[in-house]
Amino acid sequence: MSDSKTLAVLLLGDVCGQPGCRALFMGLGSLVKDFRADLVVVNGENAANGFGLSSRLMDQFFALGVHVITSGNHIWQQDDLLPYLDSEQRLLRPANYPPQAPGHGSTIVDCKGYKVGVLNLQGRQQLVSIDCPFRVGLDQVQKLRKQTPMILVDFHAENTEEKEALGLYLDGKVSAFVGTHTHVQTADEKILPLKTAYITDLGLCGPSESVIGSDPVGSIAKQISQMPLRSEIADHPPVLQGVFVTIEVDTGNAVSVERFTRTFAL
Repeated sequence: MSDSKTLAVLLLGDVCGQPGCRALFMGLGSLVKDFRADLVVVNGENAANGFGLSSRLMDQFFALGVHVITSGNHIWQQDDLLPYLDSEQRLLRPANYPPQAPGHGSTIVDCKGYKVGVLNLQGRQQLVSIDCPFRVGLDQVQKLRKQTPMILVDFHAENTEEKEALGLYLDGKVSAFVGTHTHVQTADEKILPLKTAYITDLGLCGPSESVIGSDPVGSIAKQISQMPLRSEIADHPPVLQGVFVTIEVDTGNAVSVERFTRTFAL
């Protein structure tokens, strides 16, 4: 187990289709064991054939040991999940959607006797123009800090500039700030000046030989023809990608951040 004064956290990138689900089912247990992880957060918004998350997969993720499922712009695409957005506290949608949208964007979970806040936000650059993630994010963080200094942020966004800016804006106020959505793992993991762990994008839990999870043949044809062809999930050996973060329980400061990629046979 990790030291009593720290918590060990695994944050995994977007789970994409059946290959990503298979990798999670096969590999999460060994990841938890190898990193001695206390808490697992997974972005599940592409798990159901690339578009959304089903209630069945949600239950399976929790049964595997996932503590919180975050999401993004595709979370609305499986109708059977919609009732759970309100009722399941461990399932998040971005907090900066309008209040009329079902669900909630933050939660607090108990971990080894400590409280950990998890916040989900979505970017506006090259995505739908929802509420300001800077304003909503700071407001949510201030509310969470009344209960715990340990806060994890999943910022589901397209634009690198927006991700870096919000990460620095929340530096020192949250323990870890991780980007999702682009499905391409970045090599910029770091501890920011005020002790927030940061990475621009966690990457992909899904097929390794793909175009952001999709079959290359179809993706190339779509680019060449500029027709609205449907993307199909690639059936190739999957990877699990994300970061491992160690956090001081008293201060909420990040002690370390480690990027990982693991590949699995089909």
